[in-house]
Amino acid sequence: MKVSTPLTSGWTLSLNPTRHVPDEAPDTLREAARLPATVPGCVHTDLLDAGLIPDPFVDLNETEVAWVGRADWSYRTGLTATADATGHERTDLVFDGLDTVAEVRLDGRLLGTTRNMHRSYRYDITGRTDPGRDTPLQVDFTSAYQEAERVRDLLGPRPNAYPEPFNFVRKMASSFGWDWGPTLVTAGIWRQARLEHWSVARIAEVRPEVTVAPDGTGRVRLHLRVERSARGAERALHAVLDIAGIETGVHLPPGSTTAIVEAEVPDPDLWWPRGYGEQHLYTCTLNLTDADAPTEALDRWERRVGFRTVELDTSPDAAGSGFTLVVNGVRTFVRGVNWIPDDALITRVDAARYRRRLTRAADAGVDLVRVWGGGVYESEAFYDICDELGLMVWQDFLFACAAYPEEEPLRSEVEAEARENVVRLMPHASLVLWNGNNENLWGFRDWDWEPELAGATWGEGYYLDVLPRVVAATDPTRPYWAGSPWSGSRDLHPNDPGHGTSHSWEVWNRLDHAAYRDDVPRFVAEFGWQAPPAHATLRRAVTDDPLTPDSPGVLHHQKAEDGNGKLARGLAPHFAAPADYDTWHYLTQVNQVRAVTTGVEHWRAHWPHCAGVILWQLNDCWPVTSWAAIDGDEREKPLYHALGRLYADRLLTFRHIDGRPALTAVNQSGTPWSGEVSLRRLDVNGAVGAEQRVALDVPARGVTDLELPAALTTAQDPRREFLVADADGLRALHFAVADREFAYPPAEAVVKVTPQDGGAQVTVTAHTLVRDLLLQADRLHPEARADRGLVTLLPGESVDITLTGWDGQSMEALPSALRAVNGSGAPISFGDASR
Repeated sequence: MKVSTPLTSGWTLSLNPTRHVPDEAPDTLREAARLPATVPGCVHTDLLDAGLIPDPFVDLNETEVAWVGRADWSYRTGLTATADATGHERTDLVFDGLDTVAEVRLDGRLLGTTRNMHRSYRYDITGRTDPGRDTPLQVDFTSAYQEAERVRDLLGPRPNAYPEPFNFVRKMASSFGWDWGPTLVTAGIWRQARLEHWSVARIAEVRPEVTVAPDGTGRVRLHLRVERSARGAERALHAVLDIAGIETGVHLPPGSTTAIVEAEVPDPDLWWPRGYGEQHLYTCTLNLTDADAPTEALDRWERRVGFRTVELDTSPDAAGSGFTLVVNGVRTFVRGVNWIPDDALITRVDAARYRRRLTRAADAGVDLVRVWGGGVYESEAFYDICDELGLMVWQDFLFACAAYPEEEPLRSEVEAEARENVVRLMPHASLVLWNGNNENLWGFRDWDWEPELAGATWGEGYYLDVLPRVVAATDPTRPYWAGSPWSGSRDLHPNDPGHGTSHSWEVWNRLDHAAYRDDVPRFVAEFGWQAPPAHATLRRAVTDDPLTPDSPGVLHHQKAEDGNGKLARGLAPHFAAPADYDTWHYLTQVNQVRAVTTGVEHWRAHWPHCAGVILWQLNDCWPVTSWAAIDGDEREKPLYHALGRLYADRLLTFRHIDGRPALTAVNQSGTPWSGEVSLRRLDVNGAVGAEQRVALDVPARGVTDLELPAALTTAQDPRREFLVADADGLRALHFAVADREFAYPPAEAVVKVTPQDGGAQVTVTAHTLVRDLLLQADRLHPEARADRGLVTLLPGESVDITLTGWDGQSMEALPSALRAVNGSGAPISFGDASR
């Protein structure tokens, strides 16, 4: 049987003195010192562990460690295990990922070179190690900058959205900085390194096509490729597929290296996205044996697969052409989030962190995660967890916001990278779509690339030729889309909201969030609004004193072009200018929720014309002001909690139809929604100006608009009155004027704190209307968390907020931690809090 030995110990790291050594490198490293190195890992994390660089996430330290990405590095260890020692014919040295430009040497002899972070590498080292001594293994990394600049000089410049040359090297693009991320150009053995010992033959590749026939039969078709040793070339092999208790086999005659083995599973339990059904998974194994010794296994492949069908419906209609994911025959409205690398130092992201982040997404009603094209093809753990949670995965190929050359040395790397990762990820039932790129087709049309390119290649051949061919030949069970945004045709504008996928960035960049209501795209693949991270997150990363919206550290942790200017312009139509940092922090977080709410409610109300929204973005890779719902220290912003309402199966929202207020009920569940809606027009003191009860009847996966009677919508004074709709525990509110114009009373409430195991319950009872109450738990203690975000209370109403990480004993911080929109975001006024 094949034996794997991880190479995780004994590694050292040093500067490569034969190559470029930046002037900023510390003397300790200049003196050829070797540091302990962690594998998998990266240079930055090893230098941090050694105390040789400051934390790049704090203050302006990012700029102080920029030299690391310009240096050349060497990893070294010694190999002792050989094929002879283990009784196997063959020993391979395997790297699942090298970041990025490397030379691999064993005992001083070159095994190979690499220039792609997104591929794996295998070298036959049989007989190349000596018993009784450690054979030196060395991996020398050249700065990714040097390689990118070399290729740029070779092929000519290409435009991109950022000043760094990330489009000339196959590396995580966001390593070079983004409008939410730091510039930390990493190097290292970033995925597992190991020795594989084997005899006769090994399984080199398995491509599982898992489908469901129209009669409900599950079908598994495994495309097998084996590699044979010299002795194994003349041996007959046998491969057995086992799934759901059904075994089928295939014979590989001597010399043969490929085969197909198939099985049928009658009426399997289907895998469904969350909210549509259960996530049934089946263990699928393939055992390879020598035909002359069938009881002695040579190699084994095992994955969990799910039976389901997925289609992408882009059929033309009277309004244009749609973009609807259809799973197991059911048309879905996607409630998604965009995913970026969860740490700028990507090797720090482990399975536990994936599970925390993805579980939080599922808890918020998310049913799809788009893996964005400027990051990485994530590890198996990411997709395994999505399989389990029912989170559909939209996977970008790794091209983002730039023109990419199509010549060598990049073209063959792109094709090999695409094929390897399609094969690696295709067992996962959660994977529902391959997408060619992020914003590059749009960039060519609208970002003035064409004159600058002057006929040079820019990536179109990848997106419209190479990648669809790879997917069609390798993974025909899933749809491919050329890019996001993309309208499906060269004859249409790439970001035409009437066709395919759209990115909505005029709102935020130039327009108020009310402009989301101006159109209804067929599918919104990106939209979002910025807000700062939690106060404790910003305070940990920025030591400015005083902390202000424009203090140096805060501005350094705002990477968007004119980001703070856009935050201010976004507040201006709604709120008076914040008087201090605390008010700015609260109101910008409120406005993020308001903006996203405006978009999601509007687009969900137009199902099935609009078939999905994907929020930019779920997560952050460091402490930063950004569009994220969960910040870089894993704290939830108010936006995160708002997603639970916005992405729930059932949603109530007020909107204008033909110029008049109406109530829309959205029911994305599989059962009809019947009941009654309580409608009221209230004044600021809670007095009822009009009320009515209306029958509610919404079909499964449907939308119903309810016309409102004039008596309800005719306000005596829009500055003092608002609408409330309640049904089945859901609520919608409508204020006819902006917050800065509304006659809010000063927010007053009574607060009661009840200690509990591991935390406390805070009960807030409103004496007045309290709009967008927020308990900022991290202001009570950095480790404290609240179970809810913004909540609006009518006079006399109460809310229970459960906190963990704060025991309710230190009460002095509580007043400043409770804020509401009343009073332009100032702390609310309440009587003495009681325990």
